[in-house]
Amino acid sequence: METYTIDDALSAMGFGKFQALVLAYAGMGWVAEAMELMLLSFLGPQVREEWNVSPENESLLSSVVFAGMLIGACTWGFVSDKYGRRTGLLFSTLFTSVVGCLSALSPNYLCLVTLRFLVGVGVVLSALNWRWLLAFTALPCFLLLPFFGATSESPRYLCVQNRISDATVVLERIATANQSSLPPGVLTYHCETENDHNSLASENEFLLDAREKGCSIDNAASSKSGSIDALRKLLSRRLLRSTLLIWFVFYANSFAYYGLVLLTSELSDANKSCKSGLKFEMHQKETNLYKDTFITSLAEVPGLILSAILVDWFGRKASMWSMMFACCAFLCPLVLSQNELLTTILLFGARACAMGSFTVLCLYAPEVYPTSVRSTGVGIATAIGRIGGVVCPIVAVAMLRGCHQMEAILVFELVLLLAGVACFFFPVETKGRAMD
Repeated sequence: METYTIDDALSAMGFGKFQALVLAYAGMGWVAEAMELMLLSFLGPQVREEWNVSPENESLLSSVVFAGMLIGACTWGFVSDKYGRRTGLLFSTLFTSVVGCLSALSPNYLCLVTLRFLVGVGVVLSALNWRWLLAFTALPCFLLLPFFGATSESPRYLCVQNRISDATVVLERIATANQSSLPPGVLTYHCETENDHNSLASENEFLLDAREKGCSIDNAASSKSGSIDALRKLLSRRLLRSTLLIWFVFYANSFAYYGLVLLTSELSDANKSCKSGLKFEMHQKETNLYKDTFITSLAEVPGLILSAILVDWFGRKASMWSMMFACCAFLCPLVLSQNELLTTILLFGARACAMGSFTVLCLYAPEVYPTSVRSTGVGIATAIGRIGGVVCPIVAVAMLRGCHQMEAILVFELVLLLAGVACFFFPVETKGRAMD
């Protein structure tokens, strides 16, 4: 009997209406996360003025957001591997929507910090500017919910779960949306056992070929102890090197990227405060902050374009280390105080490179892991990255407020430099390789 695989089906159907809708739907999720993170540039200074909080508490406000993301990244990764990508997306969207709205109702600093980390019950107060900002950033997640019924589960995930008929139904929906047809025959998914790969000596061979033991109902994604099994496989001898390197590079990328977001609002304000001898006052006008944030945020567009060009030209590994080293070069002049125009230009270049390397890393990590532990592996790596987000406000906010700009920038330089070197040691280049 003639058969075809998931890759055969996707290649035959091509890129069409279905993929465009998935891209738009998933993109809205990225918009939601980006808005939640970008508001940190505005939220800290506003809360500092309204409630007269210290620089340490201002940096804590950003840190708790990433601490919550750390837990969420692990949780939703496990949920996605055990119950499906669709289910993980639904509950993470609901969680973000509720927390975002409740944050806008915070009556004091402690409540705001708590609600930026946990789901709680707020007290309705008068509408202040930053409260509207918090509420507005929750809208993209709410916009995702009405369209959840139209989303499909990953056919590759369904095959790993031995739900071949369900995967076929999803592929038929894709073919109908794209006005194309599936290859002739029936869908098949080959599950090799772990013993089939005992003879493989290198991690490079294992990463893209191995199907983990028990691809049916007793695999890591569906077993009762799936989370522990998945973690054990991620730390197995053949995957350990890749896993540890991915964890560190995720940490460094998050530390640098989110640090740059905070530096946009902190550098100019800290420079003026330190030069004048007046600390913890808002010297920078809001219009300048909005302008600088808008300009540096635009840097992500060329960063994304650059990563799209380099990733298939130079490969994943070379793209990451080259953009990390370029980010170091842009940050280097900021060791000393610069004028506002030059500072904005340098942050623009650094932000473009940081976004580019982050994008390639998010592409590389799923390609390394087999389907049975892919969401868990990427979820844990993302969680490790959030630790970088927890730590970076201490450098980007507290150290700058203490007039230690040189030391703060050197910390960013060191982290990026080490991450760039780490990229050389990734054991596999996934450019042109098929995913498991």
